[in-house]
Amino acid sequence: MLSTFHGLETARRAMMTQQYALHTVGHNIANANTPGYTRQRVNFAQTEPYPSSGMNSPRIPGHLGTGVKAGSVQRVREAFLDVQYRNESNKVGYWDARYNALMKMEDILNEPSENGLNHQIDLFWRSFQDLAGSSDDSGARSVVRERGRFIAESFNYMHDSLSEIRNDYKSEIEVTEKEVNALLRQIDNVNEQIRKVEPHGYVTNDLYDEQDRLIDQLSRIVNIKVEREQSGGKPSEVAEGAVTVYLVNENGQAYTKPVLNDAGEQATGDDGEPLFEPIKLVDGTGAQSYLKMKINFDDTNKAVTGYSFMNQVNDEETDVAYAIDDLHTDMPRGEMKALIEAYGYETTVGGETQIVGTYPDMLAEIDLMAYKFATEINNIHKLGFTLGTESEAATNGDDFFDLGGLTGPAGAAKAIKIDAAIEASRNNIAAAGVNLDALTSGARESYETLMSASPRDYEALHALLGNNDNFIEGMPKAYAGSGTNALELANMKDIIMEFSSGNSGTISSYYQSVIGDMAVEAQESARMADSSLSLRDSVEFRRQSVSNVSADEEFTLMIQFQHAYNAAARNITMVDEMLDRIINNMGIVGR
Repeated sequence: MLSTFHGLETARRAMMTQQYALHTVGHNIANANTPGYTRQRVNFAQTEPYPSSGMNSPRIPGHLGTGVKAGSVQRVREAFLDVQYRNESNKVGYWDARYNALMKMEDILNEPSENGLNHQIDLFWRSFQDLAGSSDDSGARSVVRERGRFIAESFNYMHDSLSEIRNDYKSEIEVTEKEVNALLRQIDNVNEQIRKVEPHGYVTNDLYDEQDRLIDQLSRIVNIKVEREQSGGKPSEVAEGAVTVYLVNENGQAYTKPVLNDAGEQATGDDGEPLFEPIKLVDGTGAQSYLKMKINFDDTNKAVTGYSFMNQVNDEETDVAYAIDDLHTDMPRGEMKALIEAYGYETTVGGETQIVGTYPDMLAEIDLMAYKFATEINNIHKLGFTLGTESEAATNGDDFFDLGGLTGPAGAAKAIKIDAAIEASRNNIAAAGVNLDALTSGARESYETLMSASPRDYEALHALLGNNDNFIEGMPKAYAGSGTNALELANMKDIIMEFSSGNSGTISSYYQSVIGDMAVEAQESARMADSSLSLRDSVEFRRQSVSNVSADEEFTLMIQFQHAYNAAARNITMVDEMLDRIINNMGIVGR
């Protein structure tokens, strides 16, 4: 038999359920501006109808509804959009960091401009041309010396500035490494809280939001894939579970490591094939602790030598869980990869260990250009003679630039400076060419042959001019008004030099090619960063349209639930009046 108070219980359930919904609306409104918050909704469900099936069930025309209940409170979120967002965020992290590195480099090189190295070199050639017309003019000699000093200081500035930014990138890598480890630790802690609560049937929406917020941040730095792990016990049907975070490559494939047997050897499957397991940065099941990122540096050569993830116990590293074998090809994409590429890393090329990267490569190019430039200037300068005075005869020219005794390009841009002799006296600039009439016939023939050769044998030329036996006694080796060697130095701008295997050109054309390559890379990075950012923002807009709190929508729901609540309350009043009629007004006739 149906209970007399059935209507009261049905209405009570309606009031309580609408109240839950109103509380959830209030929670959404309160967190409308909370970063990472996902709006929530109450899933309404009908309560069990009356009567239940059984032999003794009352015979009534059909099941009678017993009201409504709040089945669960669930986040409104689309997992597919999260995957898309994190993929695009990872690309943005890489290309944005790479673009920033190249922009800093462009600011230092400052080309093309009047203050750039290329313009300073052009002025250097012009100063030699001016000196060729008046080689005994002290003003023209001073200009040559100052132009040379500007070039040396430009090389010094570029080397020091690029090196300083490169060192800054080491600090940024270390900070980013700590950020990754902090994010992994926080994700692991959130997982632990979720695993403790979900088995009791609760849905930890706010913990899920924190979890997703942390994963979004991590995805920008390294490439990851996320899988949900179901909790034990009796979790709710809408419980999302803890997350397992995998390290993946650009193709979305998880990095793997060999599965070891009890003997410490690689295990094999039933088919005899070796077994591998994916790298779990965070284990959602709690079977193992999170892995810590470890970046190893060679402070002597200023390069990253290792990129690994470490097992740890109580935040203390124990052993290497996984190490990237080849930094050149295997680094996971993301901001960290761009930072390491900017700073420089060790790789093996043709069996030799080399340091490559955005800044190491540019420093090597600047060093090579400084070394080739200074060496060629010095070689030509030694073919000339200094400006003689009444008390001192002209002598063979020496180095124009001092490279600090370097025998190779490494460090040349930092070391280059004007030679001490020229700093001491501008008369030591060897502008005058050799007096051909002062050479013996054999020496003159050898000199002309060596000068016309390409490339020139400067050692032989220097030896020839440095041997007094090759000169006719009593004749001046050079004349004070001669500027033929200054003209040779000015014409160096057209000399084709080999900078590396298959890479030759004039000093200006080579520098322009270096600047051009950098500009193309910067333009490509900017294009890719803008494209990735546009895609990420598009996905984020769609994600927010699903998950974000809309004040208008929440106000509409508030009114809707409020009316339902009021209606349920009116229903209780109606049932109360019915009961009052039965209790107080029935069966009183004839009293």
